[in-house]
Amino acid sequence: MRKPRDFDAELQALTHKAKTLKTKKQSQLGELVTATGADALSIEQLAGALLDAVGSDASRKEAWRKSGAAFFRGDGARARKGAVRHASSASANGAGPPSPSGEAGAA
Repeated sequence: MRKPRDFDAELQALTHKAKTLKTKKQSQLGELVTATGADALSIEQLAGALLDAVGSDASRKEAWRKSGAAFFRGDGARARKGAVRHASSASANGAGPPSPSGEAGAA
């Protein structure tokens, strides 16, 4: 005779696994933001860039995919330097992230 399945225990285990995977995904996204240098952007700028990316056409997304693949292969230092250069020029124009005192672009 077969042992009956404990559906409650299986559901609880799956729920725990789903929570663990969600936490891991959030952590990896945070690490990605830091690794790419995007943590230099204000939260509003980062959100705006991500929203723009979601609504972009397929050809732009393909170009970003190639750039991202190069980043993960280790060719990304060059791409990251370009992103940092754009962020620093934005700071020089006063459009950078706010300083701890609350003034935009202040150093």
